[in-house]
Amino acid sequence: LQRRLRRMEKSRQAAAENRRPVSTKIEPLDRLLPGSGFCRGTLIEWLAEGRAAGAATLALLSARPLLETGGALVMIDHARGFYPPAAAALGIDLENTLLVYPEKQADLLWALEQSLGSAGVAVSCCPLEQLDGRAFRRLQLAVEKGGGIGMLMRPAAMRREPSWADLRLLVEPLPMLSAGLPPPHAEARRREERNRSFGRRIRVELLRCRTGGGGGAIELEICDETGFVYSVSPLAPPAAADRAARA
Repeated sequence: LQRRLRRMEKSRQAAAENRRPVSTKIEPLDRLLPGSGFCRGTLIEWLAEGRAAGAATLALLSARPLLETGGALVMIDHARGFYPPAAAALGIDLENTLLVYPEKQADLLWALEQSLGSAGVAVSCCPLEQLDGRAFRRLQLAVEKGGGIGMLMRPAAMRREPSWADLRLLVEPLPMLSAGLPPPHAEARRREERNRSFGRRIRVELLRCRTGGGGGAIELEICDETGFVYSVSPLAPPAAADRAARA
């Protein structure tokens, strides 16, 4: 009886640990997320218009801490857009990464469901366009069973569609901060950008949280060379920038 009780207690502790959010180690993103991180056993939708928006890069960066405790990263990449050297530069362990190249939509959904349902997979990433509610529900049940995290990269237009995801994040590219600033401030900003080698600037909005609450948006700059992510202030409107220049 005591052995059985100990096993039950260990199982309860493991379940509680899985429900605890895991920090992305990107402080501004953690502040945006309910619970300050991602919970295992959940689906996350990254909505963006085009590959250059930065959603895939931010998803990989936020996945790194989830991979530190074991479990594989599975990339289901029917469009063959995943570039391993770039992922390695961001700190992704390629030896623990599995690449799947399905040719048909049915094969893609099957591979994704199997990946999400596997206890040996920590993170599953997959670009998806059309997805009916029944298939979406199967994916949500699979990730609950497997205990990992599913990251679905979807077009921004899908925000109008129903979702079984626990979190929906919209990622939009933004101009660098020097645009629209008066010359003295713009030049100082350009020097700062060169010194810190920023790659791109994005806006991340929390559209939906299954548990309620949340909302809000942040602006980030991602350095493609180092994988560092910085929080930035919103761009001041031109009138405010003119007043700052005259101050």
